[in-house]
Amino acid sequence: MTDKEIPVIDLEPLVSSAADGLETVSESIGRAAREIGFFYVKNHGIDAGFIEKTFVAARTFFSQSHDFKMDLTKDFFKTNRGYVPMEGENLDPTKPSDLKEAFNIGLDLAADDPRILNGEPFRAVNQWPELPGWREELLEYFDAVWDLGRKMHRAIAVDLGAAPDFFEDKLDAPLATLRLLHYPPQSETVQLGQIGAGEHTDYGNITILLPDSVGGLEVRRRDGVWLKAPNIDGTFVCNIGDCLMRWSNDIYVSTPHRVINSSGRERYSIAFFLDPNPDAIVSCLPGCMDEDSPAKYAPISGADYLKSRLDASYARPRAETGEV
Repeated sequence: MTDKEIPVIDLEPLVSSAADGLETVSESIGRAAREIGFFYVKNHGIDAGFIEKTFVAARTFFSQSHDFKMDLTKDFFKTNRGYVPMEGENLDPTKPSDLKEAFNIGLDLAADDPRILNGEPFRAVNQWPELPGWREELLEYFDAVWDLGRKMHRAIAVDLGAAPDFFEDKLDAPLATLRLLHYPPQSETVQLGQIGAGEHTDYGNITILLPDSVGGLEVRRRDGVWLKAPNIDGTFVCNIGDCLMRWSNDIYVSTPHRVINSSGRERYSIAFFLDPNPDAIVSCLPGCMDEDSPAKYAPISGADYLKSRLDASYARPRAETGEV
């Protein structure tokens, strides 16, 4: 099986604010979100040269010495910021640790930001490597995909029977994570069952993934068949997360996925996980319930929902899941 069962959605009508563009894209995203939970997006408005600069930044960081990178691990399991060393995480607890290393940033806040001083959940200062221009490039990319995610949420809101701006005040200061990932070639000497990223679902609303040309992402259909999801030039790979599945009363599907780097080459990917604001109330949308299908979940704040998922998943060293 290949990506042929994962749809490619043209975002140009949404990005350009074309007449009926919101409704057109809404229908396409809604269909994909209900059926497989994964889709590619093209004509998304983010320049290809800018994307390549971000990949260069990722390769530059991961090429640094082990000691250089390990200096950026301070309080990672408390703040979800900084470096995760090779085999430092385990997305599938039934299998050996993942063959990858990663670097996380979140919303960029100063140490004296009131949200940090007041102890707002999951707020922290980003850790930055001493690499010229690196911080500025990563923050520019963070802002670009954050903006893209908010645009897509306008279409999602319409598909779920809400006003286009329903999610706007729930995603304007999000618990979002930008994660750089590096997967080495998978050798024949790995432990039994050890792969790049174990089978998992993502926690948040949506994930916007930028994979390189190496491939390795696999998506599990509802019937259990694994589909390969290779890179398609000019696109992002997007998927529904568990939080948006909850908001939609399970109308949308958060699909298990994994990474197996059998290419014999280094693999890099850049993932943006868009979780809601910490004080956003995640509750069933009115258009997603009726007498025959009442709300399945009690309302919960974005921070409490994220905490519940992290606490359940990280009896071992903790970090945001959803690595693809």
